[in-house]
Amino acid sequence: MTAANFRLTTAALLMLASLPTLAQSKDIVVDPKGEVPYAIDQRNVVVKSGSDLCWRTGYWTPGAAGEAKAGEVPVACECDKDVVGANKCAPAAAPAAAPAAAAPVVAAAPAPKKCDFSMTLHTDHTFAFNKAVLGPIAKKNLDDMISTKLAACAEVKSVIITGHTDRLGSQSYNQKLSEKRAEAVQSYLIAKGIKADLIDTMGAGKTQPVQSCDDKLGRKKLIECLAPNRRVTLDVKGPAK
Repeated sequence: MTAANFRLTTAALLMLASLPTLAQSKDIVVDPKGEVPYAIDQRNVVVKSGSDLCWRTGYWTPGAAGEAKAGEVPVACECDKDVVGANKCAPAAAPAAAPAAAAPVVAAAPAPKKCDFSMTLHTDHTFAFNKAVLGPIAKKNLDDMISTKLAACAEVKSVIITGHTDRLGSQSYNQKLSEKRAEAVQSYLIAKGIKADLIDTMGAGKTQPVQSCDDKLGRKKLIECLAPNRRVTLDVKGPAK
């Protein structure tokens, strides 16, 4: 009798003897290639006894039991665990996934340079008491601003001019005077080539003093003391070159 016929015959007899148990036990499907040291049926399932033990064939050896495969592990891992090492019965670990590549760090774009600045034209060298006429010193200061600070700008985005007065006189009068002082500076800048639509003017009247003086000084000295409040401020914004 050939080995193949022996296995099939044995399998058929054993299946009939252990049919009730097989219905309840786990099927061990083996790879039929090569020599299988256990009795198998036509489905390549190992035949078991009524006590759920795998039937060995005459070809059974520990080495053969460790070589024949039932899925990814030796068939002995299901039938005779004591003849193979525990390391052989562990399924092969899936290869570790390669670590995800770190997202490239994108350097933040440097903030654009600005040529923003503020300046103040002040004291009676700029505006005499109760006047809104630019003096020579005020004009020179504006010329210097244009040739240095404005020249450093790639573009002038806006120029805000605010006029101020001292506290002598009514609020309504000083409001109009402060507006005239701002407009005087605006006219000078436009004459020097600054676009009119970039310039905004406003008057703060006497609401934002930078110096306080005692009324006991007398009018002349009081006017001299309050001179820093008679001023114009300029706020310029734009990108630098």
